[in-house]
Amino acid sequence: MKEIFGQIGRDRLKKRPGEFNPLLLAYLGDAVYEMFIRYHLLAKGQNRPNDIHSEAVQFVSATAQAEALRQVQAKLTEEEKDVIRRGRNAKSGSVPKNAKIVDYRYSTGLEALIGHWYLKGDTDRLTEVMKQIIEKLEGDRENGK
Repeated sequence: MKEIFGQIGRDRLKKRPGEFNPLLLAYLGDAVYEMFIRYHLLAKGQNRPNDIHSEAVQFVSATAQAEALRQVQAKLTEEEKDVIRRGRNAKSGSVPKNAKIVDYRYSTGLEALIGHWYLKGDTDRLTEVMKQIIEKLEGDRENGK
């Protein structure tokens, strides 16, 4: 998966990842997370856009992301937890439509961390944790959660 996340102009950034507004990190992280999920579903053999979309929604909801973060949080470094905290505490100005506010905040924290890893170029860590998240969410789906 990391081969699709080449440098894409990363060398032109004027700031280090930790200097970005956490909501910008989350904005980017949301796109990267979605890409991982779509790629995973394609690799599983899904080939109809409607099927991929329906299945992807179960992975990308704020509730699913918050639960995934809770499962991997103990394995994160202090720096990574700090990025999550900054993302979680950032005021977005929007209200979640289909999620509890606490889940929405946790999902924003996860997305900020993913954006941070991406901008940092840490595709190994990004891929490692995304694999854990996907395995966890797949397990939940198989167990009817």
